[in-house]
Amino acid sequence: MFTLSEENYLKAIYHLELDSDKGISTNAIAEQLETKASSVSDMIKKLSDKKVVVYKKYKGVKLTDLGKKTAANIVRKHRLWEVFLVEKLNFSWDEVHDVAEQLEHIKSPKLINQLDALLGFPTHDPHGDPIPDKNGNLKTIDKSLLSTLSKNESGVCIGVDDSSSEFLRFLDKKGITLGNKITVLEKEDFDDSLSILIEGKQLSISNKIANNLYIKKI
Repeated sequence: MFTLSEENYLKAIYHLELDSDKGISTNAIAEQLETKASSVSDMIKKLSDKKVVVYKKYKGVKLTDLGKKTAANIVRKHRLWEVFLVEKLNFSWDEVHDVAEQLEHIKSPKLINQLDALLGFPTHDPHGDPIPDKNGNLKTIDKSLLSTLSKNESGVCIGVDDSSSEFLRFLDKKGITLGNKITVLEKEDFDDSLSILIEGKQLSISNKIANNLYIKKI
C-alpha cells in the first residue's frame, strides 16, 4: 500500500508529532529527512490522497488515525529488529539502526508477530525507546534527563536522546549503558558539567552528554 519513501515520511511525521501537539511544518519534515521543502509538498499531496495525513495551510501536517497506526507499525518493526540484532545476532547498540532501517519495510505481519513472540514481547529497544504494540499503542515512560538531577540525586539510565553511532560508541568507551545506576556527586555552576558515580566509578561528563541521557529517578 505504501512505498518505502512514503513510509519514511510517515515515520518522520510520527516522531515529530511526539514532541508537538501542533501541525508539523513542511520545513520541519524537510529538515528531519534532509530533503527539499518542495519535495515534501509533493509527498504530502500523495499521502493526503491515501488518507494518512491532513494538511491545512498555515497549520501544517497531521497524521490521521490511519496514518498514526501505519507509522507506529513501522516504528514497531524497526525497534523489534533492533532488539533481535542485539540479542540474537550480537550486534552492538551503535550498529543496529541502519540495518533496522532496511528491515522495517518488510510487509509480513506474521513475521513481525512471530519475531515479537520469539523475543519475549520486549517493551523497549536497545536504546531505551518504547516499542508500540501491534495496535499502534505506545506506552509512555516516566523519564528525566540526567542534566535535571541535583547533587546527591540518583537515577537508573533508561535511554538516550541521541542515538547516533558516535554518541553510543562514546558511551561504550565510558562504560555507560542502560540499567546503570548514576548518582550526581557535583554539578558545576560554570558550565553545568557533572561529576557522577556510575557502577562504583567516578566520571566527569559535560552538560551535552547529560542532556542526552534519560534516567528514571530513584
